[in-house]
Amino acid sequence: MTISVQPLDADLPFGARITGVTQAACADAEVRQQINEVFDRDGMIVFEGMEPSNAMQMALSEVFGPPQVYALTDVVESSDRVDTGVVEFEYGEVFEVDGVELVSWLPWHFDACYTDKLNRGGILRAITIPPEGGLTGFADGIQLYNDIDPELRDRFENLSIVYHTHLMFLNMRFGLPKSIKPVFLRPLMTEMLAATKDAPRAVHPAIWTRPSGEKVLHVAPWQAAGIDGMMTPEGDELFAALIDEVHAKVIPYRHKWSPTDMVIWDNWRFIHSVGGNPPQYPRQMQRTTIAGDYGLGRMEIAGSAAPVGMDL
Repeated sequence: MTISVQPLDADLPFGARITGVTQAACADAEVRQQINEVFDRDGMIVFEGMEPSNAMQMALSEVFGPPQVYALTDVVESSDRVDTGVVEFEYGEVFEVDGVELVSWLPWHFDACYTDKLNRGGILRAITIPPEGGLTGFADGIQLYNDIDPELRDRFENLSIVYHTHLMFLNMRFGLPKSIKPVFLRPLMTEMLAATKDAPRAVHPAIWTRPSGEKVLHVAPWQAAGIDGMMTPEGDELFAALIDEVHAKVIPYRHKWSPTDMVIWDNWRFIHSVGGNPPQYPRQMQRTTIAGDYGLGRMEIAGSAAPVGMDL
């Protein structure tokens, strides 16, 4: 069996596009090895021309590892799912961001930052695509490490960041848009924000080194409480400067969805976001989550249970 592998974009230092993947191909050992080698090298893959089914999504997901049950237990699982690792979701929160009303808006983040164990990644596909907006952004931590100000970067070489489930949306301490206000929040979200106020916090290194020797800047404003051991005005100013530098130097890929696309990203290396779309248009996505851990996270208080939250 053969598949076609192409660069994601000639102007990007990461990512690949793959076509020709079928359920049968996912069972082929050589194809599985080839896909995993591309994933390890390029960090994210857009699979095009895919059979738009749960069975295909699960078959592709299992190329990369076993499934992990999605962290948000109250999302609605898809009716024809083939495994508990497949869920369908639509986030209904509406915010006015810099004067524009948006639904499904999410800033840069990495999944499960609020726990000590980071899942390997996720595979997304679009079920309902809005005619405007709804793009998913991806940013490579290797690119960020290489391109941000070296003097600022070096200050974070041995620092870690504390993440807290509670610090979502308007509770964020860093990286908020210049203007943001809630228009509509579902009871599920307000209840989760209230329930997680005293949740345990997790700690992850700002910079880590891959087995390849490449260094990854892996930070995000979503759910970030600040620098471990530097929860001071000076520490907050330093972390805010890093987030500003990330926003200034990031070279993102923003994916415009087709019903036959599936996208995977390396959750240990990438951050991702959603630009939002006009509230009158629904946006439904389906994902799997791939189990794994890079082994560098920890709970702030040893022995505390990891909180329940969302992978978005």
